[in-house]
Amino acid sequence: MTSTEALSQKPPFRISHPTIKSHLAFTLLSALALLVLYTLLRGALLAYNRDLIGDSPLAVFIEAFYNGMRFDLRVIVYACVPLLLSLFSLRAMGARGLHRLWLTFFASVTLFLGLTELDFYREFHQRLNSLVFQYFEEDTRTVMSMLWNGFPVGRYLLAWALATVLLYLLFKRIDLLTRPKAATAVAPGAARSASPWYLRGAVFVVCLLVAVVIARGHLRQGPPLRWGDAYTTDSMFANQLGLNGTLTLADAASHSFSSHRDNAWKATMEDAQALKLTREMLLTPLDTLVDADSAAVRRDFNPPAANTLPIRNVVVILMESFAGHSVGALGSPIKGITPYFDKLAEEGLLFDRYFSNGTHTHQGMFATMACFPNLPSFEYLMRSPEGAHQFSGLPQLLSARGFDNLYVYNGNFQWDNQSGFFSNQGMTNFIGREDFVNPVFMDPTWGVSDQDMFDRGAAELAKLPTDKPFYALLQTLSNHTPYALPKDLPVAPVTEHGTLNDHLTAMRYADWALGQFFEKAKQAPYYKNTLFVLVGDHGFGGQQQLTEMDLFRFNVPMLLIGPGVQEKFGKRNHTVGTQIDIVPTIMGRLGGETRHQCWGRDLLNLPAGDTGIGVIKPSGGEQTVAIVNAERILIQPKGFEPRQYRYQLGAQPAAERESEIDPQLKQHLEGFLQTATNSLLNNTAGVKDSKQQEQ
Repeated sequence: MTSTEALSQKPPFRISHPTIKSHLAFTLLSALALLVLYTLLRGALLAYNRDLIGDSPLAVFIEAFYNGMRFDLRVIVYACVPLLLSLFSLRAMGARGLHRLWLTFFASVTLFLGLTELDFYREFHQRLNSLVFQYFEEDTRTVMSMLWNGFPVGRYLLAWALATVLLYLLFKRIDLLTRPKAATAVAPGAARSASPWYLRGAVFVVCLLVAVVIARGHLRQGPPLRWGDAYTTDSMFANQLGLNGTLTLADAASHSFSSHRDNAWKATMEDAQALKLTREMLLTPLDTLVDADSAAVRRDFNPPAANTLPIRNVVVILMESFAGHSVGALGSPIKGITPYFDKLAEEGLLFDRYFSNGTHTHQGMFATMACFPNLPSFEYLMRSPEGAHQFSGLPQLLSARGFDNLYVYNGNFQWDNQSGFFSNQGMTNFIGREDFVNPVFMDPTWGVSDQDMFDRGAAELAKLPTDKPFYALLQTLSNHTPYALPKDLPVAPVTEHGTLNDHLTAMRYADWALGQFFEKAKQAPYYKNTLFVLVGDHGFGGQQQLTEMDLFRFNVPMLLIGPGVQEKFGKRNHTVGTQIDIVPTIMGRLGGETRHQCWGRDLLNLPAGDTGIGVIKPSGGEQTVAIVNAERILIQPKGFEPRQYRYQLGAQPAAERESEIDPQLKQHLEGFLQTATNSLLNNTAGVKDSKQQEQ
């Protein structure tokens, strides 16, 4: 027998090759494992933030999990794309090792995002969004310090690593369960005929159609599943729970890493109509338009002498995270958090329907001092090229009157480009973290304590020359994650409010430091002719969410203290206002004609019957915006119909959805945003046009 004949007598070669059935089984079981993982993460988010459940019935959370499953399936489709593409090649179908690695990597990354979202949601009451990128565009070392000192990062990383190993073992087990049994003895060349290309192609087309339907989230016409489709219940927490953090972060990335001008507010009407609506909102009988052809709301403001005050100095105090829902003077059911502020409120004029323009200190700073609104795509204006424009804010207006200036801050002025922005606006005297010697407490992340900041502020104000008026900005910081406070606290820690304990303790400490400052300031000669403006930079979430904009994160107190304030204006004011109203309100108390282009108004010189209005926008929310009046808030999410609520603040906060939309509110909101955006992009938002500035 020849060697060829001997070989021909050997048993045919046995080979185990992939089949369509086994490949689809591996794909489906892997998808099911991912679905279980994301459901468990949603359950963890619910349990971790259970304080927000309130009196919402079980049914709304069942609905939230159903909505969430639809979003999760979209993510799972993306994870399975490489597996579906493998149908085109037997070699690729058989590369189970690579498939396992890919699935483990994908699951691990999304698991990591899910773990980080536990505390992100607790802090911001939002799923992962562009705030993630905005923070890391700043000083990475500071951000990492904030995370390490404020959250259990070590435990999260350990849990993530262990879970990643378990996920790998799970996908390996699925691989073993779905491997085809050894094939019947066949000739080597016959293996390829088991799954012919045309059959695999047909199966791919069917799978592709199914994947497209799942990724779209529905069979109806119109756009695919969007975040607004999760808003199907009356519980804001349940609605947010129905989203998927991986998708919201991916959507935020598409906005954050494209040109910010591409994401700016798009025109919804003719510019002339938008301008007319904006002027209706902002101009009063005390205003005379100037440069009307080139500037939107540049005007000469001439307040009546009867409403001015005998003041020559101005001190603005911007309180970190000073949420109205925890301020006793605003009716907070949580007692004893702000006793010093409450006492000061008895000495001044308190605005109880006041709102921050954004939900980040950055927006609070430029809205308060530059009187320019928080606009879609320009939420971090001080860091963008447009931040180099000259705005019509307090530095420009008071520098023109010969005022000296002072800015005292706990932290580093490089954060948020504060030094660059405010220097360009006209401020010259900065005292920050590096200027404190032997402070009572130095937070390793942010800077010195509020006690140190206020002590230094009082000392610096007392040293200013008496022959020259001044304005000052004092900004607190202790009431910010990681809430690092002195070891020997001068106040009792808050212990009865669960996840809010640390936040409320820091707020109580900031309030105490504020009280100590005023004790010192009242002894100084400048006090008797100084107007003090106290306002929160933004609020923070409470144990419920008031509309999807969460008014608790916007509602802040605004308090005016100065000679003659109560005698002329009383102790309470219910006018709606936002931070962009602060500069014109200050100028109205100083008196004299002022040319400005503030996007707010003097709240103490409004026409009779005008109860105020404000435009607000969260940071990291892309083009979701809202307009607030004395009774209602109209919220305009990008790509969806507006939602309108009747709201109530104070001791019994509430919000009730209304079926009818106020068309005037909607038009004023759109006109205001369109005109302000055009003004910013055309560099005509200041006291002078860009050409006049160059001259």
